[in-house]
Amino acid sequence: MGDARMRTPTFRELDNDECVDVLRRNHYGRIAFTQDDRVDVEPIHYVLDGEWLYLRTSAGSKVASLRHEPWVAFEVDEVRAPFDWTSVVVKGTVYFISGVPGADDPDLIEKAVEVLRRLIPETMTPRDPTPSRNVILRISCNELHGRASQP
Repeated sequence: MGDARMRTPTFRELDNDECVDVLRRNHYGRIAFTQDDRVDVEPIHYVLDGEWLYLRTSAGSKVASLRHEPWVAFEVDEVRAPFDWTSVVVKGTVYFISGVPGADDPDLIEKAVEVLRRLIPETMTPRDPTPSRNVILRISCNELHGRASQP
């Protein structure tokens, strides 16, 4: 039996600054992309720098798909309770920085590694906890959409 005193949750759109704050506070999200005529979603760590999300992954079918279809959605959620959450979706384009043919700009690689080391200082060093993740990419934050719910 429900509680008659339960309040109806309120939902609202986040403004751009609120969306950026959510992206700055977090470092884990999900990337959605097309693969073999279907949509796939995978979890991945990221670091926000300006209007770019920087990420690392391993070579494989995801990378092959992203090279062919570079348009993605990226989602980050903060969930505190069923009606107490914040969610941001970024829509943008993937640009490869290293780990694939043609992505070899030394200055951009240096910048990306510097950004990624804000999250994991050992990134791309002999003490790297995930050395197989040698593909570095970034997503342009072309569109930001956010929603929040409060009880």
